[in-house]
Parts: sequence; C-alpha cells; structure tokens
Amino acid sequence: MSLHVVVGFGPAGAATARLLAAQGHSVRVVTKSGRTPEPGVEHLALDMLDTADSKQLIDVAQGATAIYSCGAPPYPRWASEWPPMAASLCAAAEATGAVLVMLSNLYGYGPVDGPMTEDLPLVATGPKGRVRAAVWELARQLHELGRIKAVELRASDFFGPGVTAGGHLAERAVPRLLRGKPVSTLGDPDAPHSWSYVPDVARALVEVAGEERVWGRAWHVPTAPPLSTREMVGRLAAQAGTAPVAVRGLPPAVVRVASLVSPLLRELNEIRYQFDHPFVIDSSAYEAELTVRATPVEEQIKATVAWWRDRLNATG
Repeated sequence: MSLHVVVGFGPAGAATARLLAAQGHSVRVVTKSGRTPEPGVEHLALDMLDTADSKQLIDVAQGATAIYSCGAPPYPRWASEWPPMAASLCAAAEATGAVLVMLSNLYGYGPVDGPMTEDLPLVATGPKGRVRAAVWELARQLHELGRIKAVELRASDFFGPGVTAGGHLAERAVPRLLRGKPVSTLGDPDAPHSWSYVPDVARALVEVAGEERVWGRAWHVPTAPPLSTREMVGRLAAQAGTAPVAVRGLPPAVVRVASLVSPLLRELNEIRYQFDHPFVIDSSAYEAELTVRATPVEEQIKATVAWWRDRLNATG
C-alpha cells in the first residue's frame, strides 16, 4: 500500500481516487472546499491559488508515490489561474519526489485535419489551448532537467458515470432522452467524435503512474472508435428502452445570441471547431506500450444509462 494524492474531485478525480482506494492504497484528495471522508479516501481543503495553501500541498504529499492533477479552474478563469496552479503542482512534485501525473485534454493541438496523435505540435491559438500547452511545457521542461518526474495523459470529451454539467453527453442530453425529448448539441451532430470513458481515464492515470518507462511525455487515453453525437444519443435511447429522439445541432446564430447571456457558451466558442468537424483521438501509441484498453462502447452505454437512472430516481 502506498500514498497517492489526487488534486481535484470532478468525474476523473473521483474515479481515480476510488480506484486507488479499491486497490488498497492510501488516498488523499485535495479540493478548495474539502468534502466528507469516504472509505479509503481522505479529503483535504486547500486553495491552490493561496500561497500558504499551495505550500501546504508539499506537506500533504510528503511520502506520496504520485500526485494526480485532475482539477481545473472555472472555465472563464483558465488563463489566469492555470499557471499558478501548475507551479504549485510542480513545486510539490519537486519537493516530494512524487511523480506528477497530469490529466489534460486536446485543446493544445488546435484545429487539425485527421486523427490526433501525441506527436502533433501544440499550436493552438486560443487562450485555453495555449494555457494547457504551457502547463505541460513547464512540467516537461522540469522533467528533462531532472527536477521532477512527470507524465501527461490527454483525453477527449468525458463520457460516463459521474459526468454531469461539464459533459456534452451528460446533463444536457441524457435526462432529456430518458424522457423522450429532443437533444440539442453544439455543432454538427453527425460529425465523428471521440468520447473518453471516465473509468478508462482513471485506469490509465493509475497505470502510467506506476510505469517509469513512459514518463516524460504525453499519451492519449485509450478511447473507443469515434461515434457522432447522433449515434451516441441513439445508442443511449436504445439502451434506455425509450423511443428514438431527435438530435438537433444548434445553428451558429443561435449560439452567438445565447452566448450573450451564457458564460459557458461564450467560452465554448473557442473550441467550436471540435464539434463542427470530425474530432478523433488516436490512442494506438498508448495501446502499443501499456495494457489499459477502452471499455467496449456497449458497456459504456449500459453503465451510463444505469447511473443516470439511479441519479434521477434519487433526486426525484
């Protein structure tokens, strides 16, 4: 049994912490507000932007095998808050010797033609893409200097149990299709799109943390072959036993007007390209070196529908 520190308790952070606890490890979760402890998981409140609290992260991580960066600032504050958060994470990794396992996304590549591979340059021009690229560049440089041990995992849009407000196939889609109502989506609902299943994200994070030979570079989370939003909604409805529902792409003009009152939609304009065109992740490099594989889509769909039914029944 070893100590693992998970920063952030969103869908991926929670799945990672619980997986580690199930494996018998000691787990400390760091969030800004803290949470009620659960079996095998200790929750601590630290503000990564507060200088005193960020220094406390070093104490929290003393003796840890790995620090998992699974949190993120609120979307509108990425550009201002990611750099100090990354500095705190790197400082804790350097002071403790724990490997820094960074969970990231595909924003850093910017728009590309064809499937995305890890050797593509990080040439995004939008502020969120640039800051995510800069966060990894800092960790990578420190790794190459021998000051820290770091590895990054990049996932596509999250899908699966635990994904709620932040998921494109979650709170805005699943409750509606379970009631037989139409689903609206950003961009082209027929464009092929990669969906990274959260349990697979967690399993991959834990696997790379224990494989020193793969540190020092970025890897793509094992992800099932792409399916369009329309195809995914159809499969979810079929699993739920509801009638097929209409899937409608929101016209750009509607999105522009809605962006005037919705901060989230304003922020999503930067990555609109991900839904207007095919957005496909290639995880073959990971699969050639490591053992985690994407869960079959049929199992993902079944687990997700069951999770949402339980959640909606519990909340009425």
